[in-house]
Amino acid sequence: MKTIPRLNFAHLPTPIEELPRLTEALGGPRILVKRDDQTGLAFGGNKTRKLEFLVAEAREQGARTLISAGAIQSNHCRQTVAAAARFGFDCTLVLTGDRPAQASANFLLDQLFGAEIITVSDRKDRDRILQETFDHAVAAGKKPYLVPYGGSSPTGALGYAFAMEEFMNQKMKVDWIVFGTSSGGTHAGLVLGQRVFGFKGKVLGISIDEPEAELKVHVSELASQASEKLGERINFTGDDVLADENYCQAGYGVFGAGEREAIKLFASNEGLLLDPVYTGRAAAGMIDLIRKGFFKKDETILFWHTGGQPALFADKYSQDVVGDGSSKE
Repeated sequence: MKTIPRLNFAHLPTPIEELPRLTEALGGPRILVKRDDQTGLAFGGNKTRKLEFLVAEAREQGARTLISAGAIQSNHCRQTVAAAARFGFDCTLVLTGDRPAQASANFLLDQLFGAEIITVSDRKDRDRILQETFDHAVAAGKKPYLVPYGGSSPTGALGYAFAMEEFMNQKMKVDWIVFGTSSGGTHAGLVLGQRVFGFKGKVLGISIDEPEAELKVHVSELASQASEKLGERINFTGDDVLADENYCQAGYGVFGAGEREAIKLFASNEGLLLDPVYTGRAAAGMIDLIRKGFFKKDETILFWHTGGQPALFADKYSQDVVGDGSSKE
């Protein structure tokens, strides 16, 4: 296996915990949780694993500025600017959404960590403005490194290939790994790690915002590209990728009854917090699949917690999480 530049700043290995009261409340199967909300950087989350490789690559290339993009309450952007602050990079973020009158949650943290923030109202304009921002930084001699959306590049995906190795070394037998999937880097890394490190169970991504067919194509291509960084290329196909699109029809960031119930069930039964966009939706999907009998009663599910809890404190979600209000855009 090739030697890959990596900065070791995540708090690893993250623990695996039993969720006995949630298991009982749902009538089985057995549920465990992998606590990647505890990776340590700026409240933690899955992007920290990816940034260990991405920031190392930026250093190798002599970059001085990290540039990335996401939604106004992006977990990825929060962790990216925190990594930039820790390792002495400047950071510019292109965020989609209206700039709030009062900063809260991830948007507040972006500012605290020192990001230059550019907001765009329309997601369709984000990629164009991101490229313009990068080009301007090049022209200004800022030596930028473009951190891809969600950290989901072949380099970023390596974070979750090695996360699978970490999990295997924890020697917990599970039948299913369930998690939220969107930009595909976590999903691709787990699929690659499953093959390389010999995980015999199934890896199921609950889509947050992407059609299943597109996820299968994107994740398989990304896993194939990431494999080349480890050694000989492994050609993955869509058949190697398990994804479920049945819980994302409301759209990205739209908080509904499923997310609300999932957050309350995890909180009231286990004292464990989910976020309203990613883990809340992924858990809602898992809970619904359990109730429908998709998983066997004697199986064990590992819910891979990818973090994101600061979003609970965004004005967009905070009242609706605990109240009886209607879903909000």
